[in-house]
Amino acid sequence: MMKKTALTLLVGIALNCQVTHAAVIFDWAYIGNAGNAPDTPPTIDLGGGISFPTRDPHGAVAYDYRISKHEVTNAQYTEFLNAVDPEGTNALDLYDDEMASHGNGGILFDGGAADGSKYQVKQGRSNNPVVFVTFFDAMRFTNWLENGQGSGDTEAGVYTIGSGTDEVRNSNASYFLPTVDEWFKAAYHKNDGVTGNYWGYATSTDDQPYSDQPSGGDAPDPSNVANYNFDDIDDLNGYNDGYAVTGSPILADGQNYLTDVGAYSSATSPYGTFDQTGNVSEWTETVAGIGGNARDTRGGSWSGNLMRISTDIDYGTTPGSSGSLVGFRVASVVPEPASLVMGVLAMMAVALWRR
Repeated sequence: MMKKTALTLLVGIALNCQVTHAAVIFDWAYIGNAGNAPDTPPTIDLGGGISFPTRDPHGAVAYDYRISKHEVTNAQYTEFLNAVDPEGTNALDLYDDEMASHGNGGILFDGGAADGSKYQVKQGRSNNPVVFVTFFDAMRFTNWLENGQGSGDTEAGVYTIGSGTDEVRNSNASYFLPTVDEWFKAAYHKNDGVTGNYWGYATSTDDQPYSDQPSGGDAPDPSNVANYNFDDIDDLNGYNDGYAVTGSPILADGQNYLTDVGAYSSATSPYGTFDQTGNVSEWTETVAGIGGNARDTRGGSWSGNLMRISTDIDYGTTPGSSGSLVGFRVASVVPEPASLVMGVLAMMAVALWRR
């Protein structure tokens, strides 16, 4: 009798709080040290005691937040596609044909499959970061998360979809795309209080990472390895031999150059994020470009241009563009303690119900 009463109570609490069991979940990194100082940008010396900074200072965030430890994956994006476009009409251009045809693409389309399963992950690509996504795609994915997933709305919630540069984050949003400051802090800040202390790379070091296949065991330091292109032609030693995945400086047609998110398991930022140096660059929420006609992208990619703090400049990418170099990750508010308790109770209710 007591078990039945407890079950009824827990189920009632769970239902009353409308806890949803989402198909897409994230492993979050908690970003504390609210009110930290920004970094000090490098300067260009013009001589005669005249110098100027190469960019604006970044990384100051006045609040605690969460950011996904990993980039959004093919598996997660496929769940999104099948949920919001079960008939495969692609009316919102959420699916790019190069996701199937390009070597780095990881999602297929099967028009003959049943509704809700027309989009399918390529074999072995579930945990690769999704690429060929525009800023519009990233916003719509985040709206979908905000609206409970499933058949949730894609056109509003966090961002009311407009031109690609006029959307502003809803101040009550639970999920969102990180700003440059939120992204930058998670990547480089030393996690040592409210200081303005930052590492040179998003692998918690000032030393340039090695280019090597996952998980970096051939390199001298597996905690400082990334997926990017670096060819040390004078030293063929099993690392720094070109593209990280192939160990060759030659770009091969049809080759997948992406690594699974978190594959470099020892190479993390001070807050515990992965791949903010290398793999794919990532969309941020920050408006950039001349006249505010673009959105900022951050981080290095598999093709080269390994991003370090001294060269992580303010760079705008047209919001409607996409390619094999750019993906995204999401950020979130820190849940209230009561929400965490309700989530635990809901899981207990489901466990008891199954028993």
